[in-house]
Amino acid sequence: MPRKFFRKYLPDADSIKQNRYTRVFGAALQNQNIWHLNRRSVAGGVAVGMFTGLIPGSNPVQFAAAALMSMIFRVNLPVAVFVTLYTNPFTIVPLYYLAYRLGAFFIGHQNGNIPQQELDVWNLPLNEWVPALLHWAASMGKPLVLGLLLMGLLFAIAGYAAVQLAWRAYVILQWRKRKMRRAAAL
Repeated sequence: MPRKFFRKYLPDADSIKQNRYTRVFGAALQNQNIWHLNRRSVAGGVAVGMFTGLIPGSNPVQFAAAALMSMIFRVNLPVAVFVTLYTNPFTIVPLYYLAYRLGAFFIGHQNGNIPQQELDVWNLPLNEWVPALLHWAASMGKPLVLGLLLMGLLFAIAGYAAVQLAWRAYVILQWRKRKMRRAAAL
């Protein structure tokens, strides 16, 4: 993957270090490993982002978890935070449904159907939507938690492998192009 692409769209280390919300991390943000754009750090950032993207709650919770995990595992922090955005209001319900079905399958529930509890957020004020969604999700219990954990791990492994393979393929193509240019110049 071209580093120029990532550098173009991701914030630089200084702007994140100066942000009022991230200043509390201080020395942890000084580690250069979380800012490097190499195959290992970007692939690790994607894996962390894919895993933390399924954490129940809003984006700030997922962002904070991705930032914390990327500091712990020393992978690219901006990539990890950005990748969490794959969960959004359009994708969260199908993803959680699949997570519930996966968890129910592994726990051994026969039908794997979601408990019939009504989710009526339209009659609630906007600030009560998240608590209502969390209550609805909590009613699903162990199958949902297990399914989210398993899906998070599967997505993280798949994301890591996809970035590793795509990065390697890009490098090989660039080597071949360079070799062909050199051969044509002779």
